[in-house]
Amino acid sequence: MTEQQSEKFNKMSETGAPFHEKQPMRALIAAEPLLLMTLSRFNIPLGFGSKSVREVCAQHSIHCPTFLSVANFMAGRQWSLSNVELGPLMEYLKNAHTYFLDFILPIIRRKLLEAIDCSDPDGLGFLILRFYDEYASEVRNHMNGENEKVFPYVEALAKGKIIDEYNIARFAAHHTHIAPKLQELKDIIVRYYPGKGNDLLNSALFDIIMCERDLHTHCLVEDQMFVPAVKACERVVRASLQNAPADDPHNGRMPDSDQARIAELSNREKEVICLIAKGLTNKEIADKLYLSVHTVTTHRRNICNKLEIHSPAGITIFAIVNGLLPLEEIPRPR
Repeated sequence: MTEQQSEKFNKMSETGAPFHEKQPMRALIAAEPLLLMTLSRFNIPLGFGSKSVREVCAQHSIHCPTFLSVANFMAGRQWSLSNVELGPLMEYLKNAHTYFLDFILPIIRRKLLEAIDCSDPDGLGFLILRFYDEYASEVRNHMNGENEKVFPYVEALAKGKIIDEYNIARFAAHHTHIAPKLQELKDIIVRYYPGKGNDLLNSALFDIIMCERDLHTHCLVEDQMFVPAVKACERVVRASLQNAPADDPHNGRMPDSDQARIAELSNREKEVICLIAKGLTNKEIADKLYLSVHTVTTHRRNICNKLEIHSPAGITIFAIVNGLLPLEEIPRPR
């Protein structure tokens, strides 16, 4: 960064201003090193030089507004749910589960085995390891439950399907935070275990402390970002299924090749889609875009043919799932 850019970035860091897409990606890491974990969970590799956040996200086909919302949330800065897309957010959460279950929790266990004496079944070292193993098992059950139940439900929801026996409110009601027990383990070790080498034990403790913080923010992302986004999508999908004509071949479902259909749309047609999703009539759309009602009708007919969707509710789902319109701009069903 130039001296002027560096001064501007330092000022931004001091004020806690939100990260934005024009900043160098490395400026985010300099301000909050723990965002390295966020990068890996979005499958963004290092080596991006001085490229901006927008450029790095585009290079790796990452939805930039979703990345920025998560990054700002993780850094304790102002963030918005309005531009978050469910698909990228869910992939982020899945990758976080893989990190916890397959990487950091096994590493902590190996360090504990090296740092404590587990030879005596009645000794404190053995009890500490048993405590940790029970905790790791709880985390595995917790995350596997989300992998096997919650994520498939949301994937179906994104295609306009509702699994009647389940909803995200049920998940939220039983979603317990899994980090506090690591705090308890840390306190037990600090207070009661003398250790046989400070470096080994302190290294394990450091990993436990960082993992506890990471798990805490992970659960907050689920509570404050993922659950509200899913609830908003549920409202739209349920409304669409109630209002879809019986002879609608899609009945509120989304076609599989959305990206190909988006590529066929003109910018004007995308504008019309967003206004349809907001509930505007043809006359209101015409007035908004300074078009004739006949032109709007033609655009709607072309949109329906290109998307193979023939109901306003189905078009609304298409707009939300594919990030054409933020969830917060969709009027709630009355």
